[in-house]
Amino acid sequence: MGNSSGHNNTLSIPPGKGPHRVGCTDLMVGHTVHGTFLRLYYPCQASENPQLPDWVPCREYFNGLADFMKMNRALSERIFNYLFGSCKIPAAWNASFKPDGKYPVIIFSHGLGAFRTLYSAICVELASQGFIVAAVEHRCLDESASATFYFREHAEPGTKKHPSCGIAKPVSDNLEEVWMYYRPLKPSEIEFPLRNKQVKQRADECIRALDILFDINSGKSVENVLQCDFDLSTMENSMDLCRIAIMGHSFGGATVIECLCKDVKLKCGVALDTWMFPLDEEIFPGVKQPIFFINSEKFQWIGNIIRMKKLDSAIFPRKMITIKGTVHQSFPDFTFLTGNWIGRLMKLKGEIDPHIALDLSNKATLAFLQRHLNMDRDFNQWNALIDGKDVNLIPGTNITIPQSSI
Repeated sequence: MGNSSGHNNTLSIPPGKGPHRVGCTDLMVGHTVHGTFLRLYYPCQASENPQLPDWVPCREYFNGLADFMKMNRALSERIFNYLFGSCKIPAAWNASFKPDGKYPVIIFSHGLGAFRTLYSAICVELASQGFIVAAVEHRCLDESASATFYFREHAEPGTKKHPSCGIAKPVSDNLEEVWMYYRPLKPSEIEFPLRNKQVKQRADECIRALDILFDINSGKSVENVLQCDFDLSTMENSMDLCRIAIMGHSFGGATVIECLCKDVKLKCGVALDTWMFPLDEEIFPGVKQPIFFINSEKFQWIGNIIRMKKLDSAIFPRKMITIKGTVHQSFPDFTFLTGNWIGRLMKLKGEIDPHIALDLSNKATLAFLQRHLNMDRDFNQWNALIDGKDVNLIPGTNITIPQSSI
């Protein structure tokens, strides 16, 4: 990892625009496959020459992306390392936490075939605006991440395989790294039972991550399986746990809705270009929190929008906007890290400047969060975006729904 020659130094993940500098760290609680693994983004104190973490932590994640994209591992690793090997996340690794009252909390759920670091532009921006963001890596027998890992106990201390990720070494000498990769559908396998099971597991992982944040905030000792210089105890009593939101992209958007049904501590949800298929519609009446659907122009289709519309309510706020010129991959970081030719060939880039697109999405998100978390901030300056009032936005959807379907 870390191809120093780089592909194009002008292609980079944008830094946060808010008033706070941003730090990040990894937290694994429980070393088994049933444990919780997340990337934590938070407002941090300024430091000289901060270390910026690699965007893709190690080569196994490239292998996972290759499997998900049905590419040859050896070839794709060379391509991915050339394109992305030198890319960094614009957040200071293990930087000291910045105490400043109580920060609201966001749990973030990644899409199918992704992992915890691929939405860093969104997470960094939210942290820079004064949120603590926990980006979960889905792993509990779920196999919806392109790659992830856990540890198993080794019989003889000191004989374990060395971890692939330099930033993910276990604290215990008798733990051995085990990798899990994305599981494609088996021949003749019916998809809905698998995806529905996965979305329920994903929601449980998000809720467990939130429980860990509650423990950290209350001052309980939380043991990080990974070697880490970040002191979790500095975050004691720093979170506003009356103001918690859930956010996710694609399969992560479905996870948002499943989570809202399961946990009333989550006060609202932001669902980015949601893939509704994994959800059982029977849960829809149980979702009583506000939901904001932010869609791309090119991904959605009639059946998916109809399922979103089934969550409409005369009582509970539901909002939907569509960003013109965007594709499904306009939300992960890939859109910033590929040139126009490769980006459009691989459908990682839309027709709109990705900085404009994500800026609209982030500002609309912040305005929605201020409104429904009852925050005293200035994000309401972007309230018009919630209603799709911008030259690059469409109120609701660009998909024409037949009257008979309604």
